[in-house]
Amino acid sequence: QVQLVESGGGFVQPGGSLRLSCAASGNIFSTYTMAWYRQAVGKQREVLATISTSGNANVRDPVKGRFTISRDKAKNTLYLQMTNVQPEDTAVYYCGVPHLFAYGQGTEVTVSS
Repeated sequence: QVQLVESGGGFVQPGGSLRLSCAASGNIFSTYTMAWYRQAVGKQREVLATISTSGNANVRDPVKGRFTISRDKAKNTLYLQMTNVQPEDTAVYYCGVPHLFAYGQGTEVTVSS
């Protein structure tokens, strides 16, 4: 059973940056595509970015150009670099394995002045 633990959330001002981390169990990066999601209050969970087993990254609107997904296979850690954050980025952020419908517990990000 895959274990995913997110960290790095917190309060950040508009225009600021934040890096989220996701510690994963096992050699999961070589087996499954990984993803970052978020869920704002009153909204459905949405996929933000994916990274395939070969390292191909895909970032979706509305965070494209501001967020970057990456991974460190040696550390079994997935990252989401967030830049120029805006109040609408306020949400709980999750890492996950789409193929397994597996998610971590989430880390909360609040963007406010």
